[in-house]
Amino acid sequence: MAMSVPRVGFSSMLKEGARHFHGLEEAVYRNINACKDLAKITRSSYGPNGMNKMVINHLDKLFVTNDAATIIKELEVQHPVAKMLVMATDMQQQEVGDGTNFVLLFAGALLENAEELLRMGLSPSEVVEGYEKACETALEILPSMVCGSVSSFTSLEEVKKALMTSMASTQYGNEDFLADLVTEACTSVLPENPKNFNIDNIRVVKIIGSGIQSSTVMKGMVFKREVEGVITHIEHAKVAVYTCPFDASATETKGTVLIKSANELMQFSKGEEDLIEQDVKALAESGCNVVVAGGKVGELALHFLNKYKIMTVRLMSKFDLRRVCKAVGATALPKIIPPTADEAGHCDVVSVEEVGGTTVVVFRQNKEDSFIATIIVRGSTDSIMDDIERVLDDGINTFKALTKDERFIPGAGATEIELAKQLTSFGESCPGLEQYAIKKFADSLEVLPRALAENSGAKGSEVISNLRAAHQSGNKNSGFDVRGEGSNVADAVAAGILDLYLCKYWGIKLATNAAATALKIDEIIMAKQAGGPKPPKEGATRDEEE
Repeated sequence: MAMSVPRVGFSSMLKEGARHFHGLEEAVYRNINACKDLAKITRSSYGPNGMNKMVINHLDKLFVTNDAATIIKELEVQHPVAKMLVMATDMQQQEVGDGTNFVLLFAGALLENAEELLRMGLSPSEVVEGYEKACETALEILPSMVCGSVSSFTSLEEVKKALMTSMASTQYGNEDFLADLVTEACTSVLPENPKNFNIDNIRVVKIIGSGIQSSTVMKGMVFKREVEGVITHIEHAKVAVYTCPFDASATETKGTVLIKSANELMQFSKGEEDLIEQDVKALAESGCNVVVAGGKVGELALHFLNKYKIMTVRLMSKFDLRRVCKAVGATALPKIIPPTADEAGHCDVVSVEEVGGTTVVVFRQNKEDSFIATIIVRGSTDSIMDDIERVLDDGINTFKALTKDERFIPGAGATEIELAKQLTSFGESCPGLEQYAIKKFADSLEVLPRALAENSGAKGSEVISNLRAAHQSGNKNSGFDVRGEGSNVADAVAAGILDLYLCKYWGIKLATNAAATALKIDEIIMAKQAGGPKPPKEGATRDEEE
């Protein structure tokens, strides 16, 4: 009998099939290369002139976008360390709702520069210590870069100015019109305390046809569906909302009824009719003229609802039911009973309208401030409308971040170059080995304006040298001029290119944390993947595979 050769070393302690990587060459440099490759994917999408990416996900859905958050989400990254970078971008999306590409590019640049330091002979812990010190100093310098703030959230001009840069980064050319839509929608649902602003109070409905410029904002709710009955327009509506189907309730137990004559059959169905009519009549007497049901509406119930001139809308989504309740001020009822004065909602107009050949049900409030606003997006293709929806989400999230911290800092790469200049000076004053890491941290910040310039067709090195010269002469608001020709620099504040303070604060913090965590990993131990045999290939049977 053949004897098996025993495994030696660390692998002998693990199950068969497990993999083990350790040291700089096998673990650290591999991790850095994976993160660099991930950052390279979205680098060409950075800034207003960024290129689009076409991504087809596992469900065969097509995405054509330059929004980094969407690209990374649909890629389904599997590398464990690259996943940590994806988690950092997710956190940025949750905290601010914008600046995901900033985090990805900056973290990739930090790791690329760290590789140079490691090959020079520095240890990962020294690099991490220098990066953390530089991050701390950068966050201390950042408040001195503030160039303005929003004094009133009800001022359309001030709010629009804050949203323009965020929206121009993915829809350059349409940012003025789209910022108007988001500003109008956000200010119309703004609560007394702006910090309580809820992004869920702004809905987006996509209706194909026409063009982007035909998009509008409406106070209230819009649903892409038809009404159940024949009543299509009600003014000064009193609304009853039910979470259950609007039909005769079935018994829990089965019963058998023996009918001996035609008269008995007539009496049996008439009893059911009388019960339903009694419910609908009570509803009409309470003053309700619109019913929103969370399930199917029975034919008999629909007949009596039409008879009593009650408009009927069916919504299958419980989330839509909640939003309707919020929009009209109603309380959802679990069974068919007439609502009390407090439980019924009120809406100025409920009607069926046609938008570009699509029938929609509109709950419109004409008062100045409503609880919910809807942005109706028009476009020639689904891909365009999906991209516009993502831009609107970015704008709404930016407004939410603005309510947390209303300060601005200069955009167009001005903040990054100024931070790099001050951090380089700080690094030169540090006596230890961390000074090299601090200088590399400053170099990493310059990657962002360089990418901005290269994506706009300018020479990156020329733009960086022009920006450095402008900042050395004391113009700390000088950034790359996207609208100009060649390697021009301009005052970002005067041009209205402003970034949120929170966006840069969290971006620097999260990117540094992700890079530091990746550098601290010196061993990777991967167990053999669990699971049975792989599923057969498309069009092949199990026998053919075997």
